[in-house]
Amino acid sequence: MPGWRDYLRHLDYVLLLATGALVGYGTTMIYFATRNDVAGEPLVYVRQQLIAMSVGLVAAVIVSLLDYELYRRVQWLLYVLAVFMVVAVLPFGEEVNGATRWIDLGVTRFQPSAAALLLLALSLGAFLSDRMELLGCKRVTFFVLVMAAVPAFFVYREPDFGSSMVIMALALTMLFFYGTPWTHFAALAALGVSAFVVALKVLPLAGLEVIKQYQLDRLFVFVNPGAQARAAGYNVIQSMIAVGSGAFSGRGDQATQTTLHFLPEHHTDFIFAVVSERSGFVGAAILLVLYAVFIWRALRIAVLARDMYGSILAGGVAVTVLFEVFVNTGMTIGIMPVTGIPLPFVSYGGTHMIAFLVFVGLLEAIHLRARTAPEGRTRLGR
Repeated sequence: MPGWRDYLRHLDYVLLLATGALVGYGTTMIYFATRNDVAGEPLVYVRQQLIAMSVGLVAAVIVSLLDYELYRRVQWLLYVLAVFMVVAVLPFGEEVNGATRWIDLGVTRFQPSAAALLLLALSLGAFLSDRMELLGCKRVTFFVLVMAAVPAFFVYREPDFGSSMVIMALALTMLFFYGTPWTHFAALAALGVSAFVVALKVLPLAGLEVIKQYQLDRLFVFVNPGAQARAAGYNVIQSMIAVGSGAFSGRGDQATQTTLHFLPEHHTDFIFAVVSERSGFVGAAILLVLYAVFIWRALRIAVLARDMYGSILAGGVAVTVLFEVFVNTGMTIGIMPVTGIPLPFVSYGGTHMIAFLVFVGLLEAIHLRARTAPEGRTRLGR
């Protein structure tokens, strides 16, 4: 563990400022979106978000002080724990709006898929960095995808298609930073499309649903939102109206589309619509610039990392944030299907906030080691 002077001197303050600005921006928008949701309690959602932020901040500081090599030694324990959490939510979870994604802990609800994403990043990164001598081996690529597919399957069964997509995107990103040949990705794309087509034809014959009706509705809405304007397409249409009504500089307190509840889930999945209506193009652009700064610093840390484990981890975090931002903002403006993926650091959600703040702590730990470790880097990740 570094001394406090070295620790404070070698932190990536640009990354921290970008993260702090995103969290602050998000909390402000949650307040404006929810201040009228509960009579006499304008701060109820903000208060819960601040508690999650506090827990995440403490966890991030602790993680940033630890040598991330520790996670390599317990990689299989982390993986088993990740799988256990997403399996446990099916029998023990609380059903909300037809989905079983949370476990009720009494004082709060816990979302296992968000925590599992963090544990999977640590375990998959360790697995790959321990096998640099097998770079290009098809078995490594296959095994990593199987490792990711197991928890992704159980998350999909919750059902939570969006989070299962994020898990698989994380695995593919880590394979990329590991140095997996492009031919492997091409083969995976062909195999994935073929397997999906076969599953669509075969599994229904056995009485198994590949795609649930609400997921089909979301795809139809993506193609033609107006076809189900008062049903499955309602959220998307209201979101697009909110984004468009914000114009260049926003409507401020006149942002009725989101504050008067025309748009459901305005503080979670569709928080970007709140930003756009209230702050306009200017506010949305500022938010996206903050994300760009965060991703730039994370990729910079991946390049400067002193070992492959740090490089793979940092790269995985960077692209995971990019993926979630792209999908979330895309579904808000109607260029992506609705998947339920939150906006990192901005959407309301305690477990997701804590997990991504811990990711920031990991990035700082990798950056700290890069700044203080002796020059040189080993491809074996040691």
